[in-house]
Amino acid sequence: QLQLVESGGGLVQPGGSLRPSCAASGFSLDNYAVGWFRQAPGKEREGVSCISSSGGRTNYADSVKGRFTISRDNAKNTVYLQMNSLKTEATAVYYCAAEEPRYDGDYVTAPRHLTYFGSWGQGTQVTVSS
Repeated sequence: QLQLVESGGGLVQPGGSLRPSCAASGFSLDNYAVGWFRQAPGKEREGVSCISSSGGRTNYADSVKGRFTISRDNAKNTVYLQMNSLKTEATAVYYCAAEEPRYDGDYVTAPRHLTYFGSWGQGTQVTVSS
């Protein structure tokens, strides 16, 4: 069974950086696109960024473009989310999830399409506060 585990969240001041990780166990992540999502208190879960199975294609929510970078190291079975210039509104639990391939070839799904993703991790808390 696919299992994803997030880590690397924490408390950071506005303008700071964090790089949470999403590690897969029990299976190879090579064939799966992966997305990062977040849920703030009292709000619906929203998409942040997605990366194709090869890592060659990425997609970002408008709110994080230019500040967040998604990447993956398939040799380490891990996907990362580098978050720079963090704002207080980034405070949320961050989740990763894998997408079962829907098409042949390398492609990336827009992160707003949460329903295509499954095998959700337990989440890692990110708090941006002074």
